[in-house]
Amino acid sequence: MPNLFSPYTLKDVTLRNRIAMSPMTMYSSVEGRLDDYHVSYLGARAAGGFGLVFGEQMAITPDGRTTKSCAGIWSDDQIEGHARVAAIIERMGGVPAIQLGHTGRKGSELPPHKGTNSEGTWRQLPPDHPDGWTCKAPSAIPYGGGGHTYPVHALTVDEIKALHQSYADAARRALEAGYKWLEMHYAHGYLGASFFSPLANQRTDQYGGSVENRVRFHLEALDAVRAVWPERYPLTMRLGSDDLHPAGTQFEDSIVAIGMMKEHGLDLADLSLGFNTDEMVAAPMNEVGFMLERAHRVRREVGIPVATSWNLGIPANADRAVREEQVDLVMLGRPALANPHWPVWAARELGHDDPFSLVPQDWAWWLRNFRGHQGSIGWPDAGAKAEQASAARDRI
Repeated sequence: MPNLFSPYTLKDVTLRNRIAMSPMTMYSSVEGRLDDYHVSYLGARAAGGFGLVFGEQMAITPDGRTTKSCAGIWSDDQIEGHARVAAIIERMGGVPAIQLGHTGRKGSELPPHKGTNSEGTWRQLPPDHPDGWTCKAPSAIPYGGGGHTYPVHALTVDEIKALHQSYADAARRALEAGYKWLEMHYAHGYLGASFFSPLANQRTDQYGGSVENRVRFHLEALDAVRAVWPERYPLTMRLGSDDLHPAGTQFEDSIVAIGMMKEHGLDLADLSLGFNTDEMVAAPMNEVGFMLERAHRVRREVGIPVATSWNLGIPANADRAVREEQVDLVMLGRPALANPHWPVWAARELGHDDPFSLVPQDWAWWLRNFRGHQGSIGWPDAGAKAEQASAARDRI
């Protein structure tokens, strides 16, 4: 029976465990490049024990970014920064992974930590703003939520084909940089997600209407990337599998679509939500592991490996999802930002025989041979938090 710390092999790539750092946008790039900031923070997560380490969604074109401060891989000039990141992740024992994407009608934003709109959400900048641009989408329908109301450009067929080539060019650069795992981001209301959702895609040509037409963008992008991405390395996709809206993407359609993607070379489905509208019905954001049931259905019915995220930061819950074979990998975003050594902490909480085997060998030697007060090493003993909390209550 697998568990959270079992090695996992997909194609010719073996992860040391089932814990993946999910892509997280950090708004810390200049001209789309990765620099010392990214080497430091992503290398720390690999050193902390994550088996698979993603940076953020890497834009395939300049207008595929969320903000002007977001990273990309649309130019050969950006390869050097990516190569540094891939090298430090691998040196620290992780597998370097890259996620390619285009934000579509959710781009041209102000970084959220620099200010929000009156609703307290992301603020979109007008096309004539120095840091803004005209967003692209399958149809000329603005997102609407969060102040995304500026006109968008409906892509022509020729422009769609050009974007597929941009995916392939980005994949070539990713390979040159040393990445061993490539994911395509087609969730969260970004361009791929909007092509699949009837809320955003009202085209009447071969890219709109039926499920087969709405997934055509995905399949052609997969074909373009697979033509340059080696068969020995995993090619995966984060899919917006449900809009939680009666007029949006339906999960049953996603099961059909993932089956088609499998035939086009998809190796693993990373299940998330569509987020093509803010008007979701019974949004389950506070529920623990709310994507697990959907992921398990895809794994069972399509016969493809799966991963998912969303509220799996409690070690016992993450471990249970793997032990019960609901998912093959657990994706952690905010928990990875909150604790770069989350895997070591989880190993101690779950009674792993040698938690420090997850960190680099030289660090592990010092941590295993700690001769001082055990509670002072930096990680409380498993279960100690409950005792501390009780003691604190007694003092009040």
